[in-house]
Amino acid sequence: MTKLTLQGAALAQKRHKARGADSALILPVIAGSTPADPALAAAAKAARFNGKAGEALAVPGAHGFTILAGIGAGRAISDWEAGGGAGLAAAAGRSHAVLLAEDAAPEQAAGFAAGALLNCWRFNALRDASKDKDAPPAEVTLAVANPAKVEPAWQHAEATLRGVLYARDLVAELGNRLNPASFAERLRALREFGLKVEVLEGKRLTALGMGALCAVGGGAEHGPRLVVLRWPGKLKTAPIAFVGKGICFDTGGISIKPAEGMEEMRGDMAGAAAAAGAMLSLALRQSPASAVAVLALAENVIGASSYRPGDILRTHSGKTIEVLDTDAEGRLILADALAYTAKRFRPRAMIDLATLTGSIITALGHHRAGVFGNDEALTAALMAAGEAVAEPLWPMPIDDEHREVLKSDIADLRQCAPAGSGAWGGRFLSDACHAAAFLREFVGGSSWAHLDIAGVEAREEAGPLGPKGPSGFGVRLLDRWVAMRFERDA
Repeated sequence: MTKLTLQGAALAQKRHKARGADSALILPVIAGSTPADPALAAAAKAARFNGKAGEALAVPGAHGFTILAGIGAGRAISDWEAGGGAGLAAAAGRSHAVLLAEDAAPEQAAGFAAGALLNCWRFNALRDASKDKDAPPAEVTLAVANPAKVEPAWQHAEATLRGVLYARDLVAELGNRLNPASFAERLRALREFGLKVEVLEGKRLTALGMGALCAVGGGAEHGPRLVVLRWPGKLKTAPIAFVGKGICFDTGGISIKPAEGMEEMRGDMAGAAAAAGAMLSLALRQSPASAVAVLALAENVIGASSYRPGDILRTHSGKTIEVLDTDAEGRLILADALAYTAKRFRPRAMIDLATLTGSIITALGHHRAGVFGNDEALTAALMAAGEAVAEPLWPMPIDDEHREVLKSDIADLRQCAPAGSGAWGGRFLSDACHAAAFLREFVGGSSWAHLDIAGVEAREEAGPLGPKGPSGFGVRLLDRWVAMRFERDA
């Protein structure tokens, strides 16, 4: 992680000049405004730079580069984040950058810095990055009028930032390095930050009746795990709960996927990674809210003990499921995890996150995650949190018809609609809605929302808040939702 230092504006600018061409000075620019420096104003005019959030312009000068970073209207923290990220991207190849936020409010300055560090993230565990000419600056200085006043806002922003980067690191890992066993070990290390960690596996899962989770992970060398992370908080209330899909690698099982693109299935645990990242964020900033995360970890591979289409699975809830497609495994492991969470913790609200269906990408592309649920107020609160942190959601339906297709002649319900059913021979099957209808059967009386994050868990191309690859989507959304909804009573 790039090192960030808070510093007074005058001293930071002096040190920037002393570093010369190896340093970049990043200035926030409100849309439609003109930089005070005539040379910068002329450069902005010539380049038609107008300060749009996430836009940046590098201008060479006598004391290194000056970068104009657009922050839009400058009111939303997400615009400051986009400006900071775009400015840092333009500073690539230099060892140092100064974010000049002298006139910004503390939360705005912290957002400017958070966006910059989000853009700095790289997964370099398996390559030699020492010769990378486009590497982000190793040191970043946040230059403000009064560092002491900005420090609390930065500490909050930094906690969430670390949660996002933790999730990104997990999603970027390879299938031969991250399996249910090693994933669980990484989660155990979160005890260092005050989280309580419990790992359920083997006979314990069998005794709990986790027939769906055990079936999905049964064909792999490393068997499934159910990991429980707990943050006690200070408020004496029932916890809020995050439930994460953690398929460390997904071949599709016996209903095997095509080879093309299968390498990307190492990221099918992004829901679990986001839930863990959110818990880390709450712990680092000492949230007063009580929270729990339940992460279902498994590998969906082919082996002698693999489950099959046509099998009947008995779940933790006692309900039986008819399997039609072993590549619709995510909803199966979530069924056990949701039922377990609802029964054991009786949460105030329960949110699950999963890279669950391709059909949500058909519906929403790579711009928004789909949100389903049984509580309109919860859905609205999550959507508001998502808009605040630029992780937008779109409400999706669970209609009677979506549950109707899950009726089974031999079990309590089917896992999904039969292949080829529906309009146009299944080409436009609303599988995301069917999956949500399926999951709803296992939440009991809990207030619940399901976030289908397929399509947003990774960036197709670089953006202001990070390079191409894992985005950490969900961490900031959950953290903001908790802060907005559950911390005001503290």
